[in-house]
Amino acid sequence: MSVIPADRPTRPARPARRGADIASKTVVNGLLGLMALYTVIPLWWLFVSSTKASGYLYTGAPLWFSHFDLVTNIRNVFSFEDGIFPTWLANSALYSLAGATVGTLLSAMAGYALSKFTFRGRESVFNVILASVLIPAPMFALPLFLLMAKLDITNTYWSVLLPSCVSPFGVYLCRIFAAASVPDELLEAARLDGAGERRTFFRIALPLMSPALVTVFLFQFVGIWNNYLLPSLMLNSPSLQPVTVGLVQWGSEKASGVPTLLPITGAFLSLIPLLVAFVCLQRFWRQGLTAGAVK
Repeated sequence: MSVIPADRPTRPARPARRGADIASKTVVNGLLGLMALYTVIPLWWLFVSSTKASGYLYTGAPLWFSHFDLVTNIRNVFSFEDGIFPTWLANSALYSLAGATVGTLLSAMAGYALSKFTFRGRESVFNVILASVLIPAPMFALPLFLLMAKLDITNTYWSVLLPSCVSPFGVYLCRIFAAASVPDELLEAARLDGAGERRTFFRIALPLMSPALVTVFLFQFVGIWNNYLLPSLMLNSPSLQPVTVGLVQWGSEKASGVPTLLPITGAFLSLIPLLVAFVCLQRFWRQGLTAGAVK
């Protein structure tokens, strides 16, 4: 005798789960929106304040334009103290470009060696580099100053350039990127074809690591550009100081005749190179951040 199976009960809809998903997305999007506002509002205030005329900084709406006079403010910044501000910008560009370029190349070499070569003490060396990432940068300020004073190169370009060329975090990133993006089989094929280690690195490994190197370059460039403690300790001459140190000095000298809008407008102008660098290298930066995510 055959038994006719009963129809399976239909699965009831779960509107409560759908409502929970909508609520969670709303909370997440709301938090992301608050974080975006927290990031954008100071930049917007800086831009709006730099456009106001002298004497109107603290009058009217703080986050909206009034008495627009940006051209005059920029002219005053570039002409104040015999035009020292362009020198500060040039110094910041020198420190950032040279330090980021050399630091990225050294990080790529070190990361490639730690990833593709096997030698005694490799993991110990990498652990020391990784531990140095965890040490706050201000902890190195005094030892670096004593070292540069011993070498008698304080108050020179080298006292800022040499420490800026070292990036433990860049070495860490480059090792991860080299392991993920440079196949060992390709390196072995190049060596079998007679390529030396230097040619293999510069002709094969370095182009494959280029998206990751852009990420390292940007991190290093921004870190050097925004660095204040190291150049403030090493440099005494205003002609050698970067824009960060110079603007802080202007801000502390308001009582001695420096207009209030000068450091504000100078800070806004000093952000433009960073924005240009991010916009120009954004595509490579995204590729670098996702390199190694899927192997």
